[in-house]
This record gives sequence, structure tokens and C-alpha cells, in this order.
Amino acid sequence: MRPVNFIDMMAHLLGDIPPVLVGTWLVMAILLVVGWAAGRAVRRAADPTLPDEGATLRHLGEVFTEWIDGFVAQVSELHGARRFVPFFGSLFLFILAGNFLGLIPGMEPPTSDTDLTFALAIICFAYYLYQGFRSQGVSYLKSFLGPVLFLLPLMMPIEIADNLFRPFSLGVRLYANMFADHQVLGLFTGLTYLVFPLAFYALGSIVCIVQALVFTILAISYVRMAAAAHH
Repeated sequence: MRPVNFIDMMAHLLGDIPPVLVGTWLVMAILLVVGWAAGRAVRRAADPTLPDEGATLRHLGEVFTEWIDGFVAQVSELHGARRFVPFFGSLFLFILAGNFLGLIPGMEPPTSDTDLTFALAIICFAYYLYQGFRSQGVSYLKSFLGPVLFLLPLMMPIEIADNLFRPFSLGVRLYANMFADHQVLGLFTGLTYLVFPLAFYALGSIVCIVQALVFTILAISYVRMAAAAHH
């Protein structure tokens, strides 16, 4: 018996809008509520300098913020990397939440749809181009011309193709892995509902985390290459 797909049901009830849009809205709503609650917990703390005891929402939020701050700084290796933290922190959390949504029975991860993964990739593409021009100004265009002028006819098409391929590879990688992971999980949990599927849920959780990390690391690496002063 085929399990009920609640994302498809909600999409139909809302007027036959694309299911990936419903999944995206759901992930955004969850993150907005959690973010609001975590911010409220910080504001209501008696002493913001003292951490909470135990795994409270405020404590988890502070731990994640500290981790993503160090993570972005370590991967980017750029001075003033903290200015990238809001973007990449939001990107990582969104992809992670979207991935984990597919582990809930009856749900489908929006990150298993190319419409979303390519949209995320294009956003990252625009962001790293912006950071390149912000850091180097018009000189950033020199990175497309090659090391010496006489190689320009050869290097410029290669550099342009390389830059255009980056968002494509980001989108395809995330989509392919999450689509395959969701299909495998659905197949084996449909065969048996006792004990055996737990191993696939554990593997699925690892895939969700790894794919969010890989996408974010690659996006940070592209920004690092664009923002670094090579010329």
C-alpha cells in the first residue's frame, strides 16, 4: 500500500500549487517559529552572559551560532568572515530542515526537487559574484581573463563556463542525493515497519546532514575564491 503523501494533499487543497512550494513554505514556517522562540528566550534571559543549564532552545541556538561562526571562518579563511555567517547559517539550516522533512512519514523533502535546489544554487551564484565585486571591485573581472593577456581568447570561455557550471553542479548534487535517499527510505520502510527501517532512518539522517554540509562548504569555497584578492 502506497503511503499517504501529505505534501501532495496540502498542495491540492491550496489550489494545485507545486508540492515543492508547499514543502518550502513549511520549512520556512518551522524555521521562523524556532528562530522567533530562540530569540525570545535570549531576550527573556535574566543574565544573557550566563548560559542555560541543559538542552534549552536558547542553549541550542547559542551552540549552533558559535559553531557556524567558527565553521564559516575555518572554511572561508578570509578576514572578516563573520559577515558571511548570517547567509551561510540560514542556508545550512534551511537545507538541513528541508532534508530532514523527508524523514517524517508522509512527507517529501523539498530538496529532492530540482526547482528548489537550482533556486538555492542560483542564489549562491549571485551571492558569490556580489562578494567578488564587493571585495575587488571591477578588478574581479580580471579573474575571467587568465594570467596573461595573450591567453584571453582561451581562458575567458573556460572561466565563464567554470563559473556557470558551479550552480548547476550544486543543484544537481543536492537533488540527486536527496531524491535517491528519499526513494531508498520509502522503499525499505514500505517492506517492513519493524526494526529494519531504523537502520535506514539512521543512514538517512547522516545523508541529510552530510548533504547540507557539502552544499554549504562548496558555496563558502566559491565565495572564498571570489572574495580573495588574486590580482
